[in-house]
Amino acid sequence: QVQLVESGGGLVQTGGSLRLSCAASEMPFSGYKMGWFRQPPGKEREFVASVSWSDGTTYYAASVKGRFAIVRNNAKNTVYLQMNSLKPEDTAVYYCALTGDTPLMTDYWGQGTQVTVSS
Repeated sequence: QVQLVESGGGLVQTGGSLRLSCAASEMPFSGYKMGWFRQPPGKEREFVASVSWSDGTTYYAASVKGRFAIVRNNAKNTVYLQMNSLKPEDTAVYYCALTGDTPLMTDYWGQGTQVTVSS
């Protein structure tokens, strides 16, 4: 069973930066993306960013493109989400996820870390 351990959340002022980390206990066979989703207060969970573990292709939600950057470290089975120019609307619980490329593959989720951006 793959376990994901997140760290790096916290409270920051508007315009500030935070870096989230997510380490996987092991990496399943190919065909996975590792990345982040978030759930703002009172809203549905939404995609933020991910990286293909096989070829490093990155994907971003339009709302964070240009402000957030996702980086992988293959040797450590870890991804980092560098979040810059943070806005109050970025406030959410951020979940690390290891998602399969097909519905037949098992997805894995972290427990979540709170990011709060004060105005």
